[in-house]
Amino acid sequence: MLDLTVHEEPLQRAVQRAREKNIIIPTFKQQRDPALVPAPVKARLKEVGLWDLNPINLFRITWHNEPVAQGGGFGPVTYLEFPPELTGVKARILAVVGKWFPTGAHKVGAAFGCLVPRLVTGQFDPTSQKAVWPSTGNYCRGGAYDSALLGCESIAILPEGMSAERFEWLQKVAGEIIKTPGSESNVKEIFDKCWELRNSGQSLSIFNQFEEFGNYLWHYEITGRAMEEVLRTAMRPGDEFRGLVSATGSGGTIAAGDYLKEVWPHSKIAASEATQCPTLLRNGFGEHRIEGIGDKHVPWIHNVKNTDLVVAVDDEGPISVLRLLNEPAGRKYLAAQGLSTQLIERLSWLGISCVGNLAAAIKMAKWYEMGEQDVIITVLTDSLEMYHSRLRELNDSRGPLTEAQAAATHARYLLGLGTDEMEELDYWGKKRVHNLKYYTWVEQQGKTYEEIQAQWHQKDYWTRVHGRLDELDALIDEFNNRVGLLKQLN
Repeated sequence: MLDLTVHEEPLQRAVQRAREKNIIIPTFKQQRDPALVPAPVKARLKEVGLWDLNPINLFRITWHNEPVAQGGGFGPVTYLEFPPELTGVKARILAVVGKWFPTGAHKVGAAFGCLVPRLVTGQFDPTSQKAVWPSTGNYCRGGAYDSALLGCESIAILPEGMSAERFEWLQKVAGEIIKTPGSESNVKEIFDKCWELRNSGQSLSIFNQFEEFGNYLWHYEITGRAMEEVLRTAMRPGDEFRGLVSATGSGGTIAAGDYLKEVWPHSKIAASEATQCPTLLRNGFGEHRIEGIGDKHVPWIHNVKNTDLVVAVDDEGPISVLRLLNEPAGRKYLAAQGLSTQLIERLSWLGISCVGNLAAAIKMAKWYEMGEQDVIITVLTDSLEMYHSRLRELNDSRGPLTEAQAAATHARYLLGLGTDEMEELDYWGKKRVHNLKYYTWVEQQGKTYEEIQAQWHQKDYWTRVHGRLDELDALIDEFNNRVGLLKQLN
């Protein structure tokens, strides 16, 4: 699970590298609550851009960033609420916004959660090892970013069919880019490349987000509490929090639902996926275009026993709705439906998978017949910044969006969503999905039968992950003390 065994010799080298690169590591508690961030760090951030390759930006791996590109401080968690005029349901649908992280996506947090436990224990030596980041897009960007700050070599692995923006940015930051065959749905090919690298004789550390419990821990502690803050801010007297909607992806973001269930025990977790590749719903396979969610396997770190609902979304919906939200004809149409100018201006905060999460939330609201005092929360993982090339491709192939097409898209892919392609999981439904882990993780990736059984049967298996936060933060504090830069700032 989360191994915090200290290896002293490589740890000494990691400390020296951090000293050379002016690196101070934020604790998880500081990322959760930036009020704990030292004042000198906050002062330095005023001079630094959100995406700058500056180590002080490690402190911007938080949901609390001010929504500006340059010199921002910290504040409330940025979120959007989608009104009935857009969604067609009475339920209140809220979404935390990932655009205001360094790299423009919240996956930089998952990368931090995977990297830092190994760094501060000496299990990763940035002076001699390459950091390998297997991904379907945003995670390897976050990993390459963190690696660049550490001054270590990185290898970004992602499918060749991902959007051009991801590759263009990685070419400036990552040491090496490996393009695997296929697109969003081809995760196994990424895993195969990892095995090839392991057997190559190179000195590597592979940070596989699909199995790294640091990913689970970061989202449980950081994303979960950010969502709680939004809910406590936005909910009115009489409102009831009904659940979280998230694509399964790497199994990280959906861990926020585990936290929210502890606060609101009657809430539910809905896992979304593409109809074209219904892995959880039908043990299926296929290919889809909702970039950023991955599939054809169940992530090792997905706590399936805590998942209540599976929702499949037709991939044409997010593609078409991306145009509706951003093309002039689409925005003109939405204004005529009563959407505020402020909300319309912020619709570019949604990337393709974000629209998929919104669609899944609408379907969840309809499944449970939710009313105006029912509240759902979801996540906007990235934004249009990753998909301008996709809009150009759509305009080239389909022609400019017209208002009539905008109305048809809205009616079909948002207002017209139904309760098809969904399953509410009972005990045996959850176990069916959990058992799918066996084929990927035990047969192919070297996990044990005993541990896959423990994930299902041991009541404290998952709580033992987030129960180690204090121990991990203490190791981060000790690492910073040995580096010595924090004392100089103060």
